[in-house]
Amino acid sequence: MSTSDERNRLIVENLPLVGYLASETHARATHVPREDLVSAGALALVTAADAFDPHLGVPFGAYARRRILGAFADEMRSMDWAPRGVRSRIKETTRVQEALSSALGRQVSPAEIATTMGVSTAEVSGALADAARTVTTIDDAYDSDLTSLTPLPEESAIVAERRNLLEHAIHALPERMRAIVHAVYIEERPVKDIAEELGVSHSAVSQQRAEAIRLLRDALEQFYREGGEATVSSRVSASVRDGFFARIADAGGSRIARALAPAGVSP
Repeated sequence: MSTSDERNRLIVENLPLVGYLASETHARATHVPREDLVSAGALALVTAADAFDPHLGVPFGAYARRRILGAFADEMRSMDWAPRGVRSRIKETTRVQEALSSALGRQVSPAEIATTMGVSTAEVSGALADAARTVTTIDDAYDSDLTSLTPLPEESAIVAERRNLLEHAIHALPERMRAIVHAVYIEERPVKDIAEELGVSHSAVSQQRAEAIRLLRDALEQFYREGGEATVSSRVSASVRDGFFARIADAGGSRIARALAPAGVSP
């Protein structure tokens, strides 16, 4: 196969990745037109295929994914209206919101955030509304996804521990979810191919992948909680989630078993 043929094959096979990532990003940042994301992502895919060097040992899917997400971030930043002062207020408000939600184990109201910050409820409501129109939270979310699911050149003890927990958690996922996560993130296969292989719709694969990520985040929340109950983001039943935690604990050793036990209970 010629170099040109290989380039075209990479582009054609990974076009579904552009649409998938564009839809996921648009769901988080609805103010950005999906068609603009698709256009930026398609261009990034083409340039990724042109620049790709297979001798570096990086799978093309992972390489293209980073280039596409980078193009999305650039597109969103170019549309972002928020000046530095507004961004600072948004970041402070959302950090307080996340800290209170984590501590209380539930969603908190603007009034509760305002009381903590010593500002008016109207100011907090305005900051939260502004947050929905900026790319800050999108950037943070994708940075988190990429750093938790892809290797890093340097690993601290904390990152190594997190990676160890994630590896056990991925193996402990329900069978269908585990297969989808492996196909998407390890094999870098297009969602369309996975859906055809499993005999389900594209949206069903996306939903299962999203629920798997939520379960993995629940495991991290439970592991790193500081007393009390961890915040739950997954939508599965409590029994399914408890079984998931139990499988991680069985494979992960005493420290993980202790961390994943219910608050105040020793395994």
